[in-house]
Amino acid sequence: MRPVWKRRKYTENNISDTSTSMSLFGKWFGTGGGGKSGKAPTPQEAVQKLRETEDMLAKKQEFLEKKIEQEIMTAKKHGMKNQRAALQALKRKKRYSKQLEQIDGTLSTIEFQREALENANTNTEVLKNMGFAAKAMKAAHKELNVDSVDDLMSDIMEQQELAQEITDVISNPISFGDQVDEDELMAELEELEQEELDRNLLDVERTPDVTLPSVPATSLPSRPARKKEEEDDMDMADLQAWATN
Repeated sequence: MRPVWKRRKYTENNISDTSTSMSLFGKWFGTGGGGKSGKAPTPQEAVQKLRETEDMLAKKQEFLEKKIEQEIMTAKKHGMKNQRAALQALKRKKRYSKQLEQIDGTLSTIEFQREALENANTNTEVLKNMGFAAKAMKAAHKELNVDSVDDLMSDIMEQQELAQEITDVISNPISFGDQVDEDELMAELEELEQEELDRNLLDVERTPDVTLPSVPATSLPSRPARKKEEEDDMDMADLQAWATN
């Protein structure tokens, strides 16, 4: 009779949990509370509540999966030895499996609703920011119109052209009336070149003299006496020949 007591206890817990869940759903979505309509929750609050519900159902799933495993083990334990206990275990296992399937469907619905709320919240924020930007743009364009923009662009183009003309005038060289004859310049250039040549010549003349080797102080050797006598004889022979003739 112990398994029957456990089943009755869990059934009572199921009823309590179901009542609590229905009460929560009624509180969140306005189906309870004596029909009094309060302030609608924000999307963030609703998403948070749905997440809490998902967590609660996930824990319930874990509990049911463990119970199903226990009932399967109980049925295997009794088998054909105690068919009544085995059949009771299989019945409980089947009931837990049905509850598990229901929770799976509920989680799918809650997940879909949470995603829809998150998308709606995102769209709301996007539209809010777009409206804020539209107001800012409207305020920025409040003092502007097409004609004023055209006038402004014309003024800008005119000022740019004026600035370019000023730049062109400043960049052109100015002679200030100093007209110089090119022939005169050429003559001056030739004169400068001639001065440079004269300066080079003077530099060459001022070059220091080259030191020559000194003459030896000793006298050269005198002509031999024999050669002197031969020359005298030749002179006398010439004189006699001339006198004879």
